[in-house]
Amino acid sequence: MLKQGLSQYWRQGIRAMPARDVHEHHRASTPLELLFDLVAVIAIAAAAGELHHAIAHGHTLEGAGKFVLAFFAIWWAWMNFTWFASAYDNDDAVFRLLTMGLMIGSLTMAAGIRPFFQQADLLLIVLGFVWMRICMVLLWLRAARHDPAHRPTSLTYAIGLILVQSYWVGLLLMQPLSLPTLLLLFGGGAVLELAVPAVAERRGITPWHRHHMIERYGLLNLIVLGETLLAGSVAISQLQQLAVSTAGFWPLLTLALVPLLAMILLFCLWWLYFSREEHLAVQNLRMALTWGYGHLLIYAAGAAVGAGIAVQVDLLTGQAHLSSAMATGAVAIPVAFYLFGLWLVRDRFIFSGAGRYLLLWFVGLIPLLSHLLAETSGASAALGSITLLTLLAVLLRSSHACCQASDPASHGSNHSQSSHSQTGHSKPIQGASNE
Repeated sequence: MLKQGLSQYWRQGIRAMPARDVHEHHRASTPLELLFDLVAVIAIAAAAGELHHAIAHGHTLEGAGKFVLAFFAIWWAWMNFTWFASAYDNDDAVFRLLTMGLMIGSLTMAAGIRPFFQQADLLLIVLGFVWMRICMVLLWLRAARHDPAHRPTSLTYAIGLILVQSYWVGLLLMQPLSLPTLLLLFGGGAVLELAVPAVAERRGITPWHRHHMIERYGLLNLIVLGETLLAGSVAISQLQQLAVSTAGFWPLLTLALVPLLAMILLFCLWWLYFSREEHLAVQNLRMALTWGYGHLLIYAAGAAVGAGIAVQVDLLTGQAHLSSAMATGAVAIPVAFYLFGLWLVRDRFIFSGAGRYLLLWFVGLIPLLSHLLAETSGASAALGSITLLTLLAVLLRSSHACCQASDPASHGSNHSQSSHSQTGHSKPIQGASNE
């Protein structure tokens, strides 16, 4: 009876994996995708936490280098699955089990982040990453079997992933390496990883769903911005401890401003990303690659802002061994990268005129002005300037967006530019590029 029941379950639970409909209505993130995101939260929080400790103890450059390496592995593994699921998620038993395998690999990477930051031990990160890529190879092979129209693309993905994983295993066997050498070799492996989708998609675009991908990317951005909320809660807990120790009015007031400024800054970053103007407005391969890959800057910067706020708290409570300028840079530089990332993947495509470069002005202004204030007035004043300048960026960008939307000539120009991109020099796309 049990054997018969299991046999019937597998017959009903395993289905074909054809391409999803790119015009499917009401396509939204599935509970399985949201569960997969929760695992990514753990790894992102671990990387941001280690970056915070590295900066607070005066190891800024080393910590930043290791953070970039760890965050790339987390983001890239998340992104590969996300694009694949948009094109081929059939929610059968095999897909669920392979997704569970991906989550096991992500947890392994998360467990390896602290050993990597503290002892330069890459073992768990590489093992977790390679395991996730093996699961992706199996998924691509399934897609190749059930979707003949995109079989060359799927097989290119599978072969490319296998070849690149041999590079990572070789890098692991070469340990220990100095940090500059490791970062150089890691950069080579990252280029190979990025090249796999760019090559594969030219053999046939996978059928990803535009609105689904916009939602999936937005959800991950909420996760990384959550690191700033966590840092704000730490400031509140430290505030309580200072109040008990009767540290004085001024230290209490200064520290009390941190969670308030962090919340305003977080809301500004959220507002800039989730504007009325849609992401991925033009559907072509080049745009998909730019938008998909460019989000690495946005995500890494968003997580690093939270680490920078935590450094500010450590500085004000006497737990950080660095100058006010360094602590300020830990917030200002990630905010600048976040704004640059938004300009790179969205604003330069949707705006015209001087407003097209509005965010770039703040990319330069925020680090410069906050550094000057940190040298003259301290870290608290500098953090206030970062927050106010980011708020000003929100106001000016929103005003420009409203003015451009109400200008018929500008609207018509953008519309014709978008139509030209889809019909003339840009190849129409029915799916995604990078996995």
